[in-house]
Amino acid sequence: MSPTAFSAGPEHGHVTFLGAGPGDPGLLTLRAVEALAHADVLVAEHEVLDVVRPHARQGAAEVPTDSDGSDPGPGTPQLTVVDGSSAPAGVPVVRDAAHLVMEAARAGRRVVRAVTGDPGLDTYAAEEMLACASAGVPFEVVPGIANAVGVPAYAGVPLRDAEGTDVRFVDARTASERCWTEVGASDGTVVVSTTLDSVAAAAGELVSAGRKPDTPLTVTVAGTTTRQRTWTATLGTVAQTLKQAKVLPSPEGGRPVIAVVGERSAAAARRDQLSWFESKPLFGWKVLVPRTKEQAASLSDRLRSYGAVPHEVPTIAVEPPRTPQQMERAVKGLVTGRYEWIAFTSVNAVKAVREKFEEYGLDARAFAGIKVAAVGEQTAQALIAFGVKPDLVPSGEQSAAGLLDDWPPYDPVFDPIDRVFLPRADIATETLVAGLIELGWEVDDVTAYRTVRASPPPAATREAIKGGGFDAVMFTSSSTVRNLVGIAGKPHNVTVIACIGPATAKTAEEHGLRVDVMAPEPSVLKLAEALADFGARRRLAALEAGDPVTRPSERRPGARRRRSTT
Repeated sequence: MSPTAFSAGPEHGHVTFLGAGPGDPGLLTLRAVEALAHADVLVAEHEVLDVVRPHARQGAAEVPTDSDGSDPGPGTPQLTVVDGSSAPAGVPVVRDAAHLVMEAARAGRRVVRAVTGDPGLDTYAAEEMLACASAGVPFEVVPGIANAVGVPAYAGVPLRDAEGTDVRFVDARTASERCWTEVGASDGTVVVSTTLDSVAAAAGELVSAGRKPDTPLTVTVAGTTTRQRTWTATLGTVAQTLKQAKVLPSPEGGRPVIAVVGERSAAAARRDQLSWFESKPLFGWKVLVPRTKEQAASLSDRLRSYGAVPHEVPTIAVEPPRTPQQMERAVKGLVTGRYEWIAFTSVNAVKAVREKFEEYGLDARAFAGIKVAAVGEQTAQALIAFGVKPDLVPSGEQSAAGLLDDWPPYDPVFDPIDRVFLPRADIATETLVAGLIELGWEVDDVTAYRTVRASPPPAATREAIKGGGFDAVMFTSSSTVRNLVGIAGKPHNVTVIACIGPATAKTAEEHGLRVDVMAPEPSVLKLAEALADFGARRRLAALEAGDPVTRPSERRPGARRRRSTT
């Protein structure tokens, strides 16, 4: 849909009631992402905000609606407003979601009201839709994946079989005695939305209504997220099962859960085969990535695909060169035709050149007639975002050596200019410069930026690093080892240490770290793959030994006592 589909005149706004799904941000629909990108005002409960925030309009500001700290009263959703511009007089900070939505719409704003799961199953959303209809405010509904459907799918619990099992959905928090009687008398699958400390009570209602105590069920908490946990039991044993798992009694007992009950739900017999999500090789692992968010993007995405929870901690900060004149001369030379090639060896180098271009009022058109090389895919993507498609990216190893393997030698017949512009860090190695000179090229080796040690991370992160709160740490260079130890301390000995290559591994060992994983080639994606292989082998060994599958951080002293219920 085009952006104009969301536009509204000054007298009438527009409201989109949007389902954010059960928790996995990847379950947002394309239509939901589009609506968020054009919203003026976003209204969402706190648990939904992290899912929808990345897709809200850039520069949006968050305004908590309970800023005075008073009790909003029972049954009132806790809301956060994300407003894409300065708040108009017609959009007060209030707790009443219907009031907030209506006032924003009347001010001519495009409002997205995001809810967990699907709006059609949300009581508050239904009331707000009726308010819009009564006031003549145009609205639409963007469906989301309902918790009662999405969570069992992630838990490996099919709701129907080849015989077409009847499926009933029950919200235990509002179910009447008549409702329990009806589902208890049926022999179909029952999907119960409840809380962790109310599962046993719901099971008791079903038994009282006629279900057999040995009817199998599964209980899933934090479904579709990397904190998901699922227990298999029966209606008669679920209370004991949760007690043995040490999740009840617990302060977390009020957490929402989805319970699936039924003889034909495949809950007990086949969940070990169908549990695709919780059996990912790094499921739930908290992995420290000592890089900036921009640098870590591809590595963090790959780790998430293996079920891990990446935590990015910058170990270096980037600053301009102390003497900018060299960089200024090189950029002017690039425009005047001094160079045949420009080689980018990092995303930071692309950023440095781009900032200098913007300072001079230049854009990607200044690269016309110049060949552009990128050391790897991540750097190439940064160039493409700048509007430049690189002519050369290593076909093999993504490194200076890999770039040299594919770099053509200087040929005076075909190359009118013999000079290469190499913008890079002040601490970069000489491998690429020496290799280009050997191929017959003249090189302007220019310091485009300086790398300095970053500020220490927050105290909680430092404590997690030293205390074994992380399951693994990914070292992508020797400098990340030195700088992380310098600003945060040495990782605990239960933490799995993964290194991108021999040089990095040597530095880690020099700092007293045990290297557990090393990438088969110097690539961040191969490093993630190697860690996933390590996790898969560790998981398989535990299963074959009949031991519970645990994360490395759960092995540290006291970890089981302090472990979260999810």
